[in-house]
Amino acid sequence: MKEILLLKYGEVVLKGANKSVFENAMVRDIKRKVADCGNFSVSRCQSTVFVEPLDDFADIDGALEACKKVFGIVSICRAAVCDKDMDSILKTVKEYIPEYLTGCRTFKADAKRSDKKFPLKSPQIAAEVGGAVLSAAGGIRVDVKNPDIVVMVEIRETSAYVHAGKIRGAGGMPQGSSGRGLLLLSGGIDSPVAGYMMAKRGVEIEALHFESFPYTSERAREKVFELARILSGYTSGIKVHVISLTKIQEELKNNCEEDYFTLLLRRFMMHLAQRVAELYNCKAIITGESLAQVASQTMQAIAVTDAAVDMPVFRPAIGLDKEEIIRIAREIGTFETSILPFEDCCTVFTPRHPRTKPELEKVMAQENRVDFATLADEAFQSMYTVEIKP
Repeated sequence: MKEILLLKYGEVVLKGANKSVFENAMVRDIKRKVADCGNFSVSRCQSTVFVEPLDDFADIDGALEACKKVFGIVSICRAAVCDKDMDSILKTVKEYIPEYLTGCRTFKADAKRSDKKFPLKSPQIAAEVGGAVLSAAGGIRVDVKNPDIVVMVEIRETSAYVHAGKIRGAGGMPQGSSGRGLLLLSGGIDSPVAGYMMAKRGVEIEALHFESFPYTSERAREKVFELARILSGYTSGIKVHVISLTKIQEELKNNCEEDYFTLLLRRFMMHLAQRVAELYNCKAIITGESLAQVASQTMQAIAVTDAAVDMPVFRPAIGLDKEEIIRIAREIGTFETSILPFEDCCTVFTPRHPRTKPELEKVMAQENRVDFATLADEAFQSMYTVEIKP
């Protein structure tokens, strides 16, 4: 029996005259993601993308897993394909559906008749399908209000499709449909979640990581690359740019008051991030900050660091608490890597009593104790890039 994947749109259906731009971006992403699973045809019609295996070697299980990570798709149905006549449909229902009913006590039969030339209307189709399910599977009853599972028949242009149950998709907007942003990617829990959340809104992600060798280790760097690899399963690849902050941190330690270290370092980071963003045509900086989570993330501290740049800074996790961030990290698969005990640059020379309500003028006075421009230029020249693939 031939199977196919039916991928249903989310917000894209609400788009107007430029809807096809979003649809095309979504189809391109699907084609990239299923390419490693064999030969598939990917097409779209009536707010659905059809992912069809072209030979017996195509891995439909692998394609299903890949499609779960396609932004813009809200649900996926694994369906059997049959001819558009009731005898074929009912035969397919009896053969294909029983395995999906395991553990279910109730079901509902439903139908969607996109081809209005089909002789039966949707309620009539559903009634016959319900009868076929009852005859093929014992011990199950109909419940149209709160069923354990919905058995669906879709009558479309060329074929009929039979499926039971929907698999949740990634949702959001198609990859790259909202421009490009630069993610400040540390080895912690928050920044990968922020990157995922902005990618889900259609932002193409590039990443910038700051290291402080020898205060930070090779294993800490590899941890960040692994986080990028996990994220790349959603984005089809991420470029990670790496900049050394070692000299900057040493100069701050030698010349500035300790309680300003974190704020001054964050301002250097933001300045360097804007330079990298401009170089790679990113229109915004993305961070994993959550309001009041740590001293550098108070409202006043955020204002001081934002004053170092003149481009938008997106903080998608700003209103989330730690438990909410951890829940998303677990869902996207980054949590276990994020909690590996390898230091990052933000833990180097951490002040004992950091400023939580800084004033920009006083921060600038501290910043003037070092040669900001020269240190920033030298750090920028240290940058190298690693391209991460899923």
